[in-house]
Parts: sequence; C-alpha cells; structure tokens
Amino acid sequence: MSKIELSTARLEASLNAKIDRHFDTLDTDPDVLKQLLADKRSENTRRAYEKDVNDFLKTMTGKSACPDSVLEFLHLEERQAVSVVLKYKAKLIDKGLKEATVNRRLAAIKSLVEMGRKLGVCHYSLGDIKGEKVAKYRDTTGVDAGTFEQVLGQCDRATLAGKRDYALLRLLWGNALRRNEVSQLSVRDFDPVTRTLRILGKGRGTQSETVDLGVATVQAIADWLEVRPGVADGPLFTALDFAHSGHRLTGDGIRKIVVRHSENAGIKKQMSPHRIRHSAITAALDATDGNVRKVQKLSRHRKLDTLMIYDDNRGRDQQDVTEMLDGMF
Repeated sequence: MSKIELSTARLEASLNAKIDRHFDTLDTDPDVLKQLLADKRSENTRRAYEKDVNDFLKTMTGKSACPDSVLEFLHLEERQAVSVVLKYKAKLIDKGLKEATVNRRLAAIKSLVEMGRKLGVCHYSLGDIKGEKVAKYRDTTGVDAGTFEQVLGQCDRATLAGKRDYALLRLLWGNALRRNEVSQLSVRDFDPVTRTLRILGKGRGTQSETVDLGVATVQAIADWLEVRPGVADGPLFTALDFAHSGHRLTGDGIRKIVVRHSENAGIKKQMSPHRIRHSAITAALDATDGNVRKVQKLSRHRKLDTLMIYDDNRGRDQQDVTEMLDGMF
C-alpha cells in the first residue's frame, strides 16, 4: 500500500469512527454533586457546597447526599422540587439562621440543579425561589490606628513568633488583605527590591495580581524571613508549634494570632483578620478625606458601591441630622 493510500485509509477510519470510542456518551446516571464540586476552583467553596447539599438532603430525607439521593431529587417534577426546597427554606428560617446563611444554602441547591440541567438529568429550575434580603456590610466598624498600634505592640520582636506575627499584622493592616490571601502566600511572591507582593485575589482563580507594600511592612517581612524555619521557597508564613512547624499557616491560624494579640492589648471588640481589613479601609477613607476611588485600589472591591457603604458608615450622617433636629427645641 502506498503512502497516499495509507493516509487515505487512516482518514476514512477516523471519519467513520464512533464518537463514543473516546467520549463516554452513555452515562445516564452521573454523579452530579461530584461534578459540581469539581467545577469549583476554591477548596473552601467545594467544602461549603458539599456541606450545604448534605444538610439539605439530610434534613429532607434523613440521609446524607449520595449519587442516588441527588438524582432522586433532580428527577422530581418542578412543582415537587419547588415545594421541597420551600419547605427546607422554612425549616432554616424556623431555626433562626441568618439571612446570609439561608441564601448560601439555597444557592448551593440551585447550583446543584443547574449542574443537573447541564448534564441532562434535570428538567426544571428553581428560579421562582427567592433568597432573603440581606443588608451588606451593616457593620464596617473596626479599630483606629492608635488602637491597632497597641496590637502591634504585643508582638515580642525578639522572638521567632513575634517577628512572624508583627510582619503578618502589618501586612493585614497596610494592604487590607483577606486572611485567605495571606494564607496562600509563598516566599517567592515577595519582592523586597520592588517592594511588591503577588497575591491570589478573591474570585480570581489562579490569576495573580501584584500589590505595592509600604516600607515598614517590607522591613518587617524581611526580618521574619531572616529567621523563618523551613525550605527557602515554601509558604511565606508558617506555623511554629512542634506538631506543625514549617507548615503553611492556615486561615484559622491567622485568625487565632489576631485574636490573641488583640485580647492581650485589651480590645473588647471581637477581632478577626476581616475586622482589621474593615479598620484599614475605614482609616484609609479618613486619611484621604473619603476618596473612594483611591481607596478602591487598596481594598480591591470590584464595585464602588461597596466602598460607599464604608464611607456612609464612617460619616455618621444620621447622627449629625439627629443632633440638628434634637437641638431645635
């Protein structure tokens, strides 16, 4: 057989090949929950969706989620599915759960249904089921710069833990970072020469962005790296306890550091990494006389309206008007 005849035969074989030789098109009972979780990049999101779907099915059927119970729900008629989810929503409200929690659990169920529709095993939607109204960022209060300075003062910078905690706290304040953004940092993300830090911002997947650092923060991180244990190109902030030494500091580990130093500083307000973020953003608005566009570069909020909530809370306009009315008599 000539080369031309051989090429022609191969081409004809490829054209005549059945699609399902390489692609399984006969899977009529897919694991919808598994596919839904695989579609999410964030481990935290996967964990939350799995927990919420489990809660739904366990509440309504008495059994944890499995492929069969998920398909049983997805095979319902629309009126039946809507009725089941509305009953579940009523149970959540009766438990006294917050609006945001109710909405999150409903969102997980809707995402499950949407994935089922994509996979062809569900023929309804839950569009008629509405979430609860939530006032975003009702409390954006934090602590002022003077109070946070007292928190920094609790770090004994002569010790290994003190150097780490001081650098971490300065970074949380100076760049208003989220705890997950800090937890994911590696040594290679820090550039002391250009005074920059590469971070994985919220909702950006694997796409990193670069933020500028203040001089004091750069020095604090450099001081920590001089004594930091572990491999040279490992996590930027590591645990120091005997059992986990050298391991990446988790989000909960960062929270505990913030809480411990805040309590030692005598702060009564419940503190957290996000509370420091609130504090930094509010302090930045004060320092820039409410320049929300400039502060947006710091906070990295996609919507300017979110920063306007911070600015409104900072302004205490309602109190000013109340004082005016109160003084009219």
